[in-house]
Amino acid sequence: MTAKKTIKEITIMWKEDKRKYVKSSTYSAYALILENHILPMFGNKYELLENEVQEFVLQKLQKGLSAKSVKDILIVLKMVMKFGVKLGILSHQDWCIKFPTPQENKQLNVLNIANHKAILQYISEHFTFRNLGIYICLTTGMRIGEICALTWDDVDIVNGVICIRKTIERIYILDGEKRHTEIIIGTPKTQNSIRDIPMNKELLKMLRPLKKIVNGKFYVLTNEEKPTEPRTYRNYYKRMMEQLNIPPLKFHGLRHSFATRCIESNCDYKTVSVILGHSDITTTLNLYVHPNMEQKKRCIDKVFKSIK
Repeated sequence: MTAKKTIKEITIMWKEDKRKYVKSSTYSAYALILENHILPMFGNKYELLENEVQEFVLQKLQKGLSAKSVKDILIVLKMVMKFGVKLGILSHQDWCIKFPTPQENKQLNVLNIANHKAILQYISEHFTFRNLGIYICLTTGMRIGEICALTWDDVDIVNGVICIRKTIERIYILDGEKRHTEIIIGTPKTQNSIRDIPMNKELLKMLRPLKKIVNGKFYVLTNEEKPTEPRTYRNYYKRMMEQLNIPPLKFHGLRHSFATRCIESNCDYKTVSVILGHSDITTTLNLYVHPNMEQKKRCIDKVFKSIK
């Protein structure tokens, strides 16, 4: 085995190797996890035992991190450790980390049908470019970064589709001890996220006259050559929801609401998955489909009708 190195020293080599293969936003996320969580706890160690990692997980959960966030940290830690094993610096450690049984099933909320309609109706009667973005998200399931990056050239009126080719996000840049953020425009989340989404008749009717007069290079949300960033747009969305007296819902809940409406309308799961840009249909089913009480009642009614 090669001469021993600390976890911090292995991390430095891993980051240099990883930088060549991942998007800058992904690299930035890895670097933040390392700096904020992994290195403060394990940086000076030469090896990690299962009980140490298990205790680390429980501490993070007790401090309020979600199970998903802790699992993301573990993914990065395991990649670093695997890299060390590959270089012959570390010996293989096969951990079996346990998570406490969740006390409740936490799901993102979705809009009910009445509120979904109310928002669409309000935007139809109070048009602004920023309002238009919310309308598009509710009728296509686009992510916030995708709608912020959308330009008029991405709106294909002839074929009636919106072409998703880019996304906007603010990332942290770690430069030694200094940290700053930057807005970057890059490719969507995954290869499957590069997609074309059909527009419904109402959206197409709204956009057709605009396409005749707008600059194709301008961003849809601003109708200017400069975009707005997701954080700013989330704040705008929150104010609009308050104005409409609609219960608080994260912006990502619009995407969940769209998916749920699709399933309620008996769209097949595979098609919904492709529209959302998922590579795996189980992601759509597990995260974006939220049967409401009416659906549950209809389901039970069908069962007993079939018995009768």
